[in-house]
Amino acid sequence: MTHDDVLAAAARISGSVERTPLVEAKIRGSRVWLKCESLQTGGSFKLRGATNRLMLLSEEERARGVVAFSSGNHAQGVAIAAKRLGIPAIIVMPSDAPKLKIEGTRSQGAEIIFFDRRTESREKIAAGIAAEKGSVVVPSFDDPHIVAGQGTAGLEILEQLAEAGVAGPAQILVNCGGGGLSAGIALACPDSSIVPVEPEGWDDMRRSLELGEIVPVDADAPPTLCDALQTPKVSPITFGILKARGVKGVAVSEDEIAAAVRWAWQEHGLVVEPGGAASIAALLAGKAEIVPETVALVSGGNIDPALHARLVD
Repeated sequence: MTHDDVLAAAARISGSVERTPLVEAKIRGSRVWLKCESLQTGGSFKLRGATNRLMLLSEEERARGVVAFSSGNHAQGVAIAAKRLGIPAIIVMPSDAPKLKIEGTRSQGAEIIFFDRRTESREKIAAGIAAEKGSVVVPSFDDPHIVAGQGTAGLEILEQLAEAGVAGPAQILVNCGGGGLSAGIALACPDSSIVPVEPEGWDDMRRSLELGEIVPVDADAPPTLCDALQTPKVSPITFGILKARGVKGVAVSEDEIAAAVRWAWQEHGLVVEPGGAASIAALLAGKAEIVPETVALVSGGNIDPALHARLVD
């Protein structure tokens, strides 16, 4: 995969996704920029990759439909893109997915199949459905077209900083589950340092990059507020892109993530889900150095109102 793949994706999905705001902020006395994908249609960056992937389906494939697996943001992205393109969609979702994300997915007309994330394999369930119905599996990150679509957020960062009259991004912090967004941003912004940020105990990308090979999340990984970042194992595609760039990741605690959700609301009026706030948490907690120009990807805003009220109180 190359930068050209992201450029092609941007041309393909132009007009189908929002150009989200790049907001100037101050953290620890220094200027940073927030790329607000929490304000994207569907509440996260996931619509980018889903739209790019589904637009590439043949008419025959569209007629047979698609199946995806997700805790919510990718589910909604696929459901929205599928509805727009007239494609039947089945989404495999964990039974403990946030109610807001379940309702958002269902409201787009997608059929939902629930599973237990601790005892069942979402990949096997999706593969079984695809085999039975002849539908196309649309993974959340293990697909070059998904990665290229997510990278279009990086192209917008480059454009928006240029419009602001400042240098291109020296560093971009990206919330990381399977690594699709991190890898896409790395392709889009080859001159920037990419920092994947994960919750402690779910930082398999960080550990994989340190070890030089893919390692899964431990079986006894702790609970986390970041449902969007609970990916058991990253993919060769995303790992390979980040490894080739010499990327190093960081991990943040649950308290640091909660503080970031609170900061985003109190300082900027942004409703950010925990998984979308890890990048901010890394900056607030000093887990990542702030250099000119540092950008934090605010990747999602789909949070249960009661949980948000508790975190920001």
